[in-house]
Amino acid sequence: MAPRNPNSEKILDFVVNKGNGIKGLVDTGIETVPDLYILPMEERLLPNNILPYDSIPVIDVSNWDDPKVKESICDAAGKWGFFQIINHGVPLHVLDAVKEAAYRFFGLPYEERNKYWAGNSPTDTVTLKTSFVPQAEAVLEWKDYLSFRCSPRDLESFPLWPPVCRDEVVEYMESAKSVIRKLLEVLLEDLKVKQIDKAREYTLMGSPIVNLMYYPHCPNPDFTAGVRPHSDISTLTVLLQDNNGGLYVRATENDSWIHVLPINGALVINIGDILQIMSNDRYKSIEHRVVANRSKDRVSVPIFVNPGPDAVFGPLPEVLESGEQPLYKEVVFSDYFKYFFSKKHDGKKSMDFARI
Repeated sequence: MAPRNPNSEKILDFVVNKGNGIKGLVDTGIETVPDLYILPMEERLLPNNILPYDSIPVIDVSNWDDPKVKESICDAAGKWGFFQIINHGVPLHVLDAVKEAAYRFFGLPYEERNKYWAGNSPTDTVTLKTSFVPQAEAVLEWKDYLSFRCSPRDLESFPLWPPVCRDEVVEYMESAKSVIRKLLEVLLEDLKVKQIDKAREYTLMGSPIVNLMYYPHCPNPDFTAGVRPHSDISTLTVLLQDNNGGLYVRATENDSWIHVLPINGALVINIGDILQIMSNDRYKSIEHRVVANRSKDRVSVPIFVNPGPDAVFGPLPEVLESGEQPLYKEVVFSDYFKYFFSKKHDGKKSMDFARI
């Protein structure tokens, strides 16, 4: 990585080392995007690369047992890797409350937010961070996020979590559990998996993470990335958007992108790398990116449904039983996780770690 200019070093120190985040930088009243956040032209999302009329599927899951609903979910997972679900059973007041909690946390004074900055937090189950991996990025992402580890053991640290948002995060996670379980049952049934027992449950969803993502308004969002193109390393991701938009999914056409329009009460579901590997490429983890908003602060709340840290995953035996050749080797999730977080977001290159 080339040396940064002195002004970028100064901003990096303020944002990262002093724990102000991009929120603190925006609060200083900046009117232009600093060099540290300006993408090279070839990495920017240009208007002519956005498909204006396409959208990802929207699936009504009010009847999970309906064969057409199951078929729609599996088709969307194989073709698009992304879909939205409505009538999923998570109450609207729970969704609204966790979005409001995100705005509340990021509205706290610096001194209160900074208590949870990585390195300061009273527990490693909740950490406030900025960008993605600032140490490995020549250009930073225009976002801060508060990350909660939510396994049963992690929840023992609940009293140390920020009081302004901890109840809402746990209620959202608990309310979404049945939806996550149903989605995995439908997707694995189509892969000939008859039952999700305790061992397989740990491999699929042993260490969930909930993030409160915050993208402050940006003087020129076209120059920056809220999040660079990447696929998630989860089994599944369940995403709650606010109404400001900004999520784009790679289309099947080359270098084209589809805007995922917010639908009130909907949840955005995307297949993660783990499920693509377990399905031996039947299901697809698709690149996506986020663009900040010029006039509004944006929040979103993803649940990353991750395997347990020491879980070993690879193509499922049920998928390979007909003689199909595995495309991936078996990998320990913690190794894959460390590899993903050792570098900047770079599309789907993380999957090479597991590829045969």
